[in-house]
Amino acid sequence: MRAGSVSRVEITEAAADILQGLIARNGPVMFHQSGGCCDGSSPMCYPLGEFRVGAADVLLGRVFPDTPFWMSADQFEYWRHTHLTVDVVPGRGSGFSLEAPEGVRFIIRSRLFTDAETQVLEAAPKPRRGADLTG
Repeated sequence: MRAGSVSRVEITEAAADILQGLIARNGPVMFHQSGGCCDGSSPMCYPLGEFRVGAADVLLGRVFPDTPFWMSADQFEYWRHTHLTVDVVPGRGSGFSLEAPEGVRFIIRSRLFTDAETQVLEAAPKPRRGADLTG
């Protein structure tokens, strides 16, 4: 999802390489960032359809190649002025994310949107929510 030329989320080349392997083994996948305890502060990668998106969850956008990145509503309210980049680092998380057996874990790197980016995003339609899903 892009507002003008401003995206809310992107992915590094290293993380996209890991993601590509996960998709090859598991089929389409999705990310969800909850902000909860344990590994909740890390983006979790699940097979598409195996994680139930909540009605208030926010679709920040799609990363390589067409992977949806969802965030819990509470977390979005806290991070709405922040651009996120999915990256990968060595080590294992303690969650159920698909990359755990690979010996790596996805992480988020962030920066505040510039004033110009914020203006573009504020003028754009609001991001889709889980309640917007059909079927």
